[in-house]
Amino acid sequence: MALVRMALSNYRCFSKGENVQLSPVTVVLGRNNSGKSALSRAPMVLETGIHTDSPTPLDLDELSEDILESFTDLIYGNRPHGNIAVELDFSSGSSAPLKLTATVQHIDEYRTQVVSLLEIETPEGHARLTWEPSEPPNLSTYEVAYENQVISNVSLTFQGILPVGIPDRSDLKKLDVFLRNASQDIRKNYPTVRYFGPFRERPARRYRLPARMPAEVGITGENAAGILVSDIERQQGRLVEQVNQDLADNLPGWKLEVAERGGMYSLVLTSNTDDSLSVNLADAGTGVAQVLPIFVQRAADALNPPTRPVLEIIEQPELHLHPAAHGALADLYLFAAQETGVRFIVETHSETFLLRLRRRIAEGLSPDTVAIYFVEHDGRSAQTRPIHIDEDGNLDFWPTGVFSEDYDETRALVAAQQERQTPNAD
Repeated sequence: MALVRMALSNYRCFSKGENVQLSPVTVVLGRNNSGKSALSRAPMVLETGIHTDSPTPLDLDELSEDILESFTDLIYGNRPHGNIAVELDFSSGSSAPLKLTATVQHIDEYRTQVVSLLEIETPEGHARLTWEPSEPPNLSTYEVAYENQVISNVSLTFQGILPVGIPDRSDLKKLDVFLRNASQDIRKNYPTVRYFGPFRERPARRYRLPARMPAEVGITGENAAGILVSDIERQQGRLVEQVNQDLADNLPGWKLEVAERGGMYSLVLTSNTDDSLSVNLADAGTGVAQVLPIFVQRAADALNPPTRPVLEIIEQPELHLHPAAHGALADLYLFAAQETGVRFIVETHSETFLLRLRRRIAEGLSPDTVAIYFVEHDGRSAQTRPIHIDEDGNLDFWPTGVFSEDYDETRALVAAQQERQTPNAD
């Protein structure tokens, strides 16, 4: 069961409820500073309230300060007494419901937060928990609606935004079991979130063999080299071979190798036609360095598909790449979603990336494989608008002026040429 929908209200630059259906490949488009990154990163922020043992609704200490500094940064308008609301839906088609709705309230006087409203729906039932404010605030006291009963003054313990038990209430054993099982199901089905930032780390000239192979390449791709070096020394280079297969369309004529000298390792690009021609990756083009961590993670998943749900967020995978390579990246994500089960949120500025997705749908790929959202900001708040694709790859909506730069420049060029060629009237 996958996370198939999230809805957000009062979140970051989004003042109203934004409903986002998540497909195997979800693409987020928009102009600069429109709110694309805030939307794309939302599952990573919410994970701090799901995969956690912290009593705080969202354990934001798990995030880099570059992403978020405080809880009020999450609230639309940075309102000190505001809240954010979220809905998560894991149901799909005819599957049994598994849904969570939560409101997290900031209490500025105490610099803390509380889950002020929580609804959970599972195949076993439905419960609604409403926080009962007091002065000073008791963050554990709730009114509970469950099985046609309304029970006040119920003390609950939380981990993140999920309840984990009702202490000292033997009369509420059935409710206690329901909440524990529901929380466990949501944690099990909420994906592990990976995040790739828009800038990947520049390669070093030499590396040491890590004590163990890193599990993921990291936010900036900082672990990619360690994974490759470990693969050569401990796994017969299977992953490096897979990387080279994926790189073939993006870097024709070259292959990646790991060279060892004096106990240190270098990543080098070697010519397929002349083995004596090689260049250290530190001296190669920026585009190769930026894209390599993406291919390393894809190769790692291809060889060892994840055993639990994974959602990977990637910002501008096409950065510093020639447009001719953007289509191959789109194919890479489509293939990974189909073959490894990893799902993706891709924030991109690439028209070629989107055109390749549309082409694959016209060639027979199910339109349900791809979801596209356009984020726009009107100066007060941001909104998302879905762009639906039919089976022929056609779009039902396209924002004015987006990806029209080439056309506009060509028109201006032709107009200038015609003006120069037209004799001045006497």
